[in-house]
Amino acid sequence: MLMLGDGSPTRHLQLLTGEPTEVDVIDMSAIGMDADHAPSQLQVVPGPRLRRQVWLRTASGQRLAYATSWWEASHVDEYLQNRSLPIWASLARLRTELYRDVQGIYYGHSAALEQAFGQSGPLWGRHYLFWHRGQPLTLIYEVFSPYLTKYLGATRLDCC
Repeated sequence: MLMLGDGSPTRHLQLLTGEPTEVDVIDMSAIGMDADHAPSQLQVVPGPRLRRQVWLRTASGQRLAYATSWWEASHVDEYLQNRSLPIWASLARLRTELYRDVQGIYYGHSAALEQAFGQSGPLWGRHYLFWHRGQPLTLIYEVFSPYLTKYLGATRLDCC
């Protein structure tokens, strides 16, 4: 449900852990019209673009997710007035109505993210578009920490 739901992952993480979800901004960079190794749906987000990379963590410091979002640079300040807040909190304060369009689900390993989470994988991830007033607002890519199995139970994917 966390992967396919159209609710806020930061809100879900807060409900699961019982702690506020906080953001550590890693980077905010202007990328212009660069494809930035992003999912192909980036092409629908108008440019020039800004990329925001964050860790989502509990107030006590446990990293729960890594996220990257790509925004039209000229509108990012309108929607992320306080860039240290989770996107959900920023948009909720503005009462922004959105449609979350999940485009892809991932299951696999990333040595860099596993090391940063302090947890061995596999990792679950997804990417989706936020639509507002019929226009693409942002593309978001999220990878969740295996630490979440503490709250959700172990996951197992039997394949082929």
